[in-house]
Amino acid sequence: MSDVADLALILFLPWFAILGALYWFYPRTLARSPERRRFDVAALCLAFLASFLAGRWGFAIASTTIEAGPIWRQVLASLLAYKAFLVVIACAWAWRGFKFGAR
Repeated sequence: MSDVADLALILFLPWFAILGALYWFYPRTLARSPERRRFDVAALCLAFLASFLAGRWGFAIASTTIEAGPIWRQVLASLLAYKAFLVVIACAWAWRGFKFGAR
């Protein structure tokens, strides 16, 4: 059953890779230091972990008795996984700008 629960995450992996690459390379005006790279790696790992956990949680709590049918579990897992990834990346983007932008 875990492979079915992780389907949302597997389907989003290419999009997460694109968003992660955009996060990693932009903005180009920030200084690139080992400290920033460690921060970026930690943020991307945290975003992936949050997405994994949110997808699993969404799959577990979704009721299969609503009119949408059994597909609702995958839909809710996908929605929560995507939102969790975006929230972590957006927060990290803002925090990175404050932390490494003013030098």
